[in-house]
Amino acid sequence: MTNTNNIRFSAPCHFGLEKVLRFEVTRIGGENITVQDGRVSWTGDFNTLARANIGISVAERIQILLAEYKAETFEELFEGMFRAPLEQFIGRDDAFPIKGHSLNSALHSIPACQKILKKAAVKRLQAAYKTSEFLAETGSLHQLQFTILKNQVSIYLDTTGAGLHKRGYRRNSNLAPIRETLAAGILDLARLRSDTIVCDPFCGSGTFLIEAARRACKIAPGLDRRFISEQWECVPKSAWQEARSEALDRIDRSVGFEGYGYDIDPEAIRLTMDNAKKAGVDKFLHIEQRDIRDFKPIENAVTICNPPYGERMLELEEARKIYEVMGNVLQTPAYIICGDDDFERRFGRKADKRRKLYNGMISCQLYAYYDK
Repeated sequence: MTNTNNIRFSAPCHFGLEKVLRFEVTRIGGENITVQDGRVSWTGDFNTLARANIGISVAERIQILLAEYKAETFEELFEGMFRAPLEQFIGRDDAFPIKGHSLNSALHSIPACQKILKKAAVKRLQAAYKTSEFLAETGSLHQLQFTILKNQVSIYLDTTGAGLHKRGYRRNSNLAPIRETLAAGILDLARLRSDTIVCDPFCGSGTFLIEAARRACKIAPGLDRRFISEQWECVPKSAWQEARSEALDRIDRSVGFEGYGYDIDPEAIRLTMDNAKKAGVDKFLHIEQRDIRDFKPIENAVTICNPPYGERMLELEEARKIYEVMGNVLQTPAYIICGDDDFERRFGRKADKRRKLYNGMISCQLYAYYDK
């Protein structure tokens, strides 16, 4: 049986942001923290579950790790799931669909694995609730997920629902938006403070600027949305109430933060302002339609941007011409995420520091340029 004061949580994140996530987990009270590529795990309770969903900015979702075991046969796969303490979280009438993936493993058929794991989960819950009757699955949703990597099975229970990058404020975006979780990680790496001035010359739908403003005001990233585990009977309502109350108490809108955003596309300007209003930070932002060639430095500002990569929106050479212009007009310090390996040469200066990140499926580098 799992002690609900000693739950093992696990959160995936963008590769390269593990240290940022580890710090955030420490801040919300996580213990026994372990870090893997693209994932951080820790121990906590239901209060930690609520704080993590509401307060962590760079994780993609918050999961409960139910089981880890080796399986090369369907019998082993079944037994591992059957031993998982599902009844600690899933009620007798709750729904528990299963999805997942397998890579480089003996058990490679996803439909077959789903079928076996579902059968094992049903048997476990029937035994726990002392019934042989059909489980109705009409109650709250408990999404189970499995990963099988080199015959090592991990069984997770999702507590989040829609991914954590969906903060609730961006209902509209341009063609190539950067995820809020990745933007938050980059802002952390840039060491933003409550009085930092941020400039984004390719603001798109405003993600960097809005995340920066909310961060400066200490607005919790998940404060404006709901989570799937809020409907679970096993999670005390008080955990969510306390986590939201704590988050509200931390907000400070008297900060000296300012954000300046520019984009050549007038629709992007409209999107940024609409999203900023929904996020409650429009008063901190100055947004204008402007070509990068007309960029004018802003005193004491930090430049943070996601320029076009060519393969997505423009022909590659056209994108590289933009990098050359950036090298002539942008101010430092600057943090630029780009998927073009030729960026530094076109920009005209080697970065003071580079960090590999993934923007979706695109392998990128975060180029950090400090003051000249």
